[in-house]
Amino acid sequence: MSAPSLSSWPRHRADLKPAPFLPMSRKEMDALGWDACDIVLVTGDAYVDHPSFGMAIIGRLLEAQGFRVGIISQPDWHSAEPFKALGRPRVFFGVTGGNMDSMVNRYTADRRIRSDDAYTPNGEGGKRPDRCTLVYAQRCREAFKDVPVVLGGIEASLRRIAHYDYWSDKVRRSVLADAKADILIYGNAERAVIEVAHRIAGGEAPKDIQSVRGTVLFRKVPEGFVELHADDLDSADEGAAREKGDVVIRLPSCEQVEADKEAYARASRVLHRESNPGNARPLVQRHGDRDLWLNPPPIPLTMAEMDSVYDLPYARAPHPSYGDAKIPAWDMIKFSVTIMRGCFGGCTFCSITEHEGRIIQSRSEGSILQEIERIRDKTPGFTGVISDIGGPTANMYRMACKDPKVEAACRRPSCVFPEICPNLNTSHDDLIRLYRKVREVKGVKRVMVASGVRYDLAVESPAYIKELVTHHVGGYLKIAPEHTERGPLDKMMKPGIGTYHRFKQMFDAAAEQAGKKYYLIPYFIAAHPGTSDEDMMNLALWLKKNRYRADQVQTFLPSPMATATAMYHTGVNPLRGVRRGGSDKVEAIKGLKQRRLHKAFLRYHDPDNWPVLRDALRAMGRADLIGSRPDQLVPAHQPPGTGKAAVTRRPVRPEQRPQRFTTKGVKIRK
Repeated sequence: MSAPSLSSWPRHRADLKPAPFLPMSRKEMDALGWDACDIVLVTGDAYVDHPSFGMAIIGRLLEAQGFRVGIISQPDWHSAEPFKALGRPRVFFGVTGGNMDSMVNRYTADRRIRSDDAYTPNGEGGKRPDRCTLVYAQRCREAFKDVPVVLGGIEASLRRIAHYDYWSDKVRRSVLADAKADILIYGNAERAVIEVAHRIAGGEAPKDIQSVRGTVLFRKVPEGFVELHADDLDSADEGAAREKGDVVIRLPSCEQVEADKEAYARASRVLHRESNPGNARPLVQRHGDRDLWLNPPPIPLTMAEMDSVYDLPYARAPHPSYGDAKIPAWDMIKFSVTIMRGCFGGCTFCSITEHEGRIIQSRSEGSILQEIERIRDKTPGFTGVISDIGGPTANMYRMACKDPKVEAACRRPSCVFPEICPNLNTSHDDLIRLYRKVREVKGVKRVMVASGVRYDLAVESPAYIKELVTHHVGGYLKIAPEHTERGPLDKMMKPGIGTYHRFKQMFDAAAEQAGKKYYLIPYFIAAHPGTSDEDMMNLALWLKKNRYRADQVQTFLPSPMATATAMYHTGVNPLRGVRRGGSDKVEAIKGLKQRRLHKAFLRYHDPDNWPVLRDALRAMGRADLIGSRPDQLVPAHQPPGTGKAAVTRRPVRPEQRPQRFTTKGVKIRK
């Protein structure tokens, strides 16, 4: 796979110099000598000029291309006036919901409003509207109706086709249709946004920019294209045939997937199959009387291009207009370093693959070391501790298929399920070498790994586990077995619990050898599609047997476009062929009562959950698990003053923080 480099375009303004911060006001524009912005980026997050914030990356990247870029952060969306703050942009408005989907950001898995927002000054909630990409785009259009509107970010990316919306419990159109925008950029946007910007600046209309990878727009199927029909549910043909020449795959229409759940599952299956940039074909989906055209995913960035993105002149701080306000997301990442993007795990409940892709894009050692030096020299409050060095998964750095030809032809949704592909290079040698070099940087006292470790890869490298435990764990390490039972694990595309036990043995041995007392923090999911009450009961018994107590737990949240969300909505398994009357069925846990029961099993030790669990165990014919013996799950008698959850609703606790587990043993009476 190859593509023109990010630097192949001539700069739009050859003499443009980097701004200390991208301007958020007319006063700042005047100080820079600007009469207007070329591009105005509207974001649902506070503006933090740091490469962990997507809008900062896109803004600085476009600035490096010679565009004057301004930022409108968390505007009041009740009128169009705040969207006029920087004047009429000469090229386009770029709109994003921010680093998180606005609905995931604002609501819990039980659809309750969260009380805070980590991406807002002082963590204040309610500073962005629901589905803010859509709302912001409409306000931009009201502000300057003739200015093109370009959508991007994870919220738009995961809503690029007709999709199930958990919060309204219905299928919605592509956000491009509802937002009335001109073009949508999905996935890692660097290549696409540079080309789109230069072509619009050169006078092209967005509707004529039709073949840029990683973009979505409304257009007719060109003459000469062969259409493969994946929209016929009575046929086993899902559009997988390889045809010569120009080919486009027709997904079931928006109206079909809205009315027919098997059609929705078929569309999900085909979209995920056409996700490898090495072999993906364009997709088309009818929306009313128009065709929504999805170009193939972007070509991944090379290492040199990744370096160039992260070496841009970020101020590495929140915009000065926020004063002393605390931005929780910034406080969490300001001493961390991203070393790679993407994930080839393919977990069905996760949106990383749909957004960043499954091909790992890594930075060079030199670029990473230079960023650590910048943190040391420029970030106030640095005490010598790098809080995290990782990415979506901490230990996929520089991992790739051994054969580029095999990689380009592969259609597997995961490189590690049902087992690790023999063509995958699982060597951790590059990562071990990087860790050692980072520890040698002057002024660095400690380097932590806080990103999740993919333990089924780690067990392939005892040397990595030893390096990790000896130098990069601070008492706890988080990993995600997610469940113990094969039924839900197969629907998640996760390894069996035996792999976790193997990792734990190696982790504990390395900790003992290093003279450390370290503990694992395993994450588990309640109410995932394909999970039965018995599965959750067995997980609870496993937790008790291993003396694990969950503090906060995660209930499955169906995010747009994820494979597990298709399972939840349709009751059909899109990991297998989807055909009328011949699809593999999946049990979806939708009722609030059952979802809370599954969550209660994860917190079997909480006395408030005991009445619910006792009733459930009796109904399941497992009253033998009620009692005070170590092998029983809940006691028969309720302590005074507890058990209110059985009859009244408990106060809502904010769930913005991830769940916490500890493997530290708890005393159990014998």
